[in-house]
Amino acid sequence: MHIGKLAGAVLALACVATGAMAAEVVGQPVDWGLNFQAAGSEMMSELRRFHDWLLWLIFAISLFVLALLVWVMVRYNASANPTPGTRTHNTVLEVLWTAIPAIILVIVAVPSFRILYAADVIPPADMTIKATGYQWYWGYEYPDHGDFYFDAFVVDSADEFEEPRPFARLLSTDLPVVVPVDTTVRVLVTAADVLHAWTVPALGVKVDGVPGRLNETWFRAEREGIYYGQCSELCGDFHGRMPIEVHVVSQEAFDAWVAEAQVEFAHDSPPGEPVLLTQTAH
Repeated sequence: MHIGKLAGAVLALACVATGAMAAEVVGQPVDWGLNFQAAGSEMMSELRRFHDWLLWLIFAISLFVLALLVWVMVRYNASANPTPGTRTHNTVLEVLWTAIPAIILVIVAVPSFRILYAADVIPPADMTIKATGYQWYWGYEYPDHGDFYFDAFVVDSADEFEEPRPFARLLSTDLPVVVPVDTTVRVLVTAADVLHAWTVPALGVKVDGVPGRLNETWFRAEREGIYYGQCSELCGDFHGRMPIEVHVVSQEAFDAWVAEAQVEFAHDSPPGEPVLLTQTAH
């Protein structure tokens, strides 16, 4: 079934694969990387700015605490202070070491809550995609574009591609998710068996797929290119083999891909989809 679907999808992916070699791989881990992936959306840019600012704040607090520890060790060791003081309380000091951390937490909470709210509240969406996690692959539906469906499996070698495409080990899939650039995409996420998580770091997206529950998130890619992600919940033996590959293309390329995909995947349906039975009255 997997091989047949891969072979049959060549026509549907032709318009994407033709220009894939020229596409920029935006969201991919790099060797010895120490920071986030390059941001592909405004949400990820906000998260990165908040992270960088918070890192400097934590660094300053750590230096201050280290300086206090060094000062106490030097000033109040037994040789430098042979006669210990008898003071047990200092009201001003106790107020300061309670108030200052509280103020710092408020300063951190304000931008944190703002970003959390922006990520949680979905703006008016231009299109919707449904992602369903299975053991161990992802299934995708496009309800706004003919309600077609396809499965995306991990690809072990670039030789498996029918058309030339960038290949990333344990990140490339036979069929990528395709969305247009500068488009607000709502993603409905669920799971068919165990907990999964649909995660694309460069787009600032991470949401759990829970069996029997429909979660949602959103992203708006600002750059054309290829973005990679993975399931971020420990979902079983092959947890590391259910990656996510998102191709962000122009609106024209997306429209051409949809036209082909509507034909190619017209008769596919999610595995395990319930069959509705019509009851007759007696």
